[in-house]
Amino acid sequence: MTFTEWFIFFLVIQVIHFLGTWKLYVKAGRKAWEAAVPVYNGIILMQIINRPKWWVILLFIPVVNLLMFPVIWIETIRTFGFYKKLDSFLVIVTLGLYIFYINYATDAKFNEDRSLKPRSELGEWVSSITFAIIAATLVHTYFMQPFTIPTSSLEKSLLVGDYLFVSKFHYGARVPSTVIAAPMVHDSLPIVGTASYLKKPQLPYTRLPGLQKIKNNDIVCFNWPADTLATMWGDTSGKFTYKPVDKKTNYVKRSVGIAGDSIEMKNGYFYINGKKNELPYRAKLQFYYTFECKQPINQTTFPKFLLDKERTGVYKILSEYWNNDKVQEAIKQNGSLTKIGQDSLYTEVAGSVNPQFAQKLKMINVDNKININLTEDEVSRLEKYPLTVSVKKINHAPDEAIFPHVKELGWSQDNFGPIYIPEAGATVEINTKTLPFYEQIIKNYENNDLQVVGENIFINGKKADSYTFKQDYFYLIGDNRHNSLDARYWGYVPFDHVLGKPVMIWFSWDANAASLGEKIKSIRWDRMFTTVHGDGEPVSYRYFVFALIALYIVYSFYKGKKKSAKK
Repeated sequence: MTFTEWFIFFLVIQVIHFLGTWKLYVKAGRKAWEAAVPVYNGIILMQIINRPKWWVILLFIPVVNLLMFPVIWIETIRTFGFYKKLDSFLVIVTLGLYIFYINYATDAKFNEDRSLKPRSELGEWVSSITFAIIAATLVHTYFMQPFTIPTSSLEKSLLVGDYLFVSKFHYGARVPSTVIAAPMVHDSLPIVGTASYLKKPQLPYTRLPGLQKIKNNDIVCFNWPADTLATMWGDTSGKFTYKPVDKKTNYVKRSVGIAGDSIEMKNGYFYINGKKNELPYRAKLQFYYTFECKQPINQTTFPKFLLDKERTGVYKILSEYWNNDKVQEAIKQNGSLTKIGQDSLYTEVAGSVNPQFAQKLKMINVDNKININLTEDEVSRLEKYPLTVSVKKINHAPDEAIFPHVKELGWSQDNFGPIYIPEAGATVEINTKTLPFYEQIIKNYENNDLQVVGENIFINGKKADSYTFKQDYFYLIGDNRHNSLDARYWGYVPFDHVLGKPVMIWFSWDANAASLGEKIKSIRWDRMFTTVHGDGEPVSYRYFVFALIALYIVYSFYKGKKKSAKK
């Protein structure tokens, strides 16, 4: 829906409100016309139901207002004597239209001095829970949102099992475009797994002013652009599955290239505007290397410093076994295996597993070569290992899956470019050679009609040889360069897909641990309440936070004891 359509919808709601409540306004000693004036009618209604005037603001905040409207409906009918549970049920299921019945078909009496306290313990519990959800939804949507790290694409900086606080206000909170959605969840409902939202109506894209702009090497949370675009993967069938931007899958990557940059990758390293990118201290690049050993690789010969304390074996397992869900469940029960490499037949794994189970799955020790994901420091240590013959970095072959999916470019995940990162207001030449770089932007991100007829390009029905971008774009990459699904495959991330900036790790454990008990043992206390950005070692606030929690517990205990003594 456009802003004009939303304005018309808003006026229709005002008319409905007036028709359904004007008699109630009169019974409360107000004028009938006061029920018809937008915003003012809400202020007057708050006076009638004896609730704070600032509640009106909550009625205009997307998602939060979905929770507030039922509260206002119930408060309104109770102010005029309708306290029964059936009345509350009817006003909710009819989306407030039950008030029409009260307005026209009953002799409702205005109760100016009604008690605002719930009439039962259940009512008090429901009231407390409702406003707790409203407050949490407001914070979650516009200020700070919790996220979890499910993959290793930013390993060393952010670990699998890290739980983050993501600031919405650093880059400017994005007003949800999906206005009818369940609060506190993303794109699906827990347990049932069905969609948590309605695709229509949609608000036009709006973002509140931010405190800063995205800088090179910032870690950014965003909605995955390729979530719904089959054409991003070289599929030319023209399929396009619509999913609202704010309900696309949440991702987190590092913003290597920002709007206006020209970037290039050489042997896995980025060059920005011709200069090699210098990553912050906390970022640890990882690549796959082929380790050649003087002897066959087994539990004894594999360098122990590359394995966790619990993982003492290196095996090959047939890929058909590794990819079987039942086998994966059995692995969790019989040991803990981590995938570290793969060829066409075998998956190379490292971990602790009992010998009988290894024999059952036909696991074998690897020969004298294995692919391992390593940082530069780990490579240096491995090169000094007595049994090492060589440690060679893997350089991938050209791959059509690399954006913009043009085979003739010969680009790979290690070597490509240069590529321009579009900036709002910038104009580029458009022809059949440059179009693959910008087609998704023109058509799907900036919502233009794009047609190609032979060598001619038509945008919104007009022949075009250039295009001016409407918003900024970014190039978001994982530090785990050979194990990251990122911009190299889907291309640019539009600014309207940006969610926020991770600012703190508030909890961390090994998400891959086999049981809850093992997960609890694996809690990474040293990572709790540590900062995400900045150079040098992470700054920890965990003792400060723990002290505040302890003070709150003591205060609550003292307050409760004092309250009991008064009774």
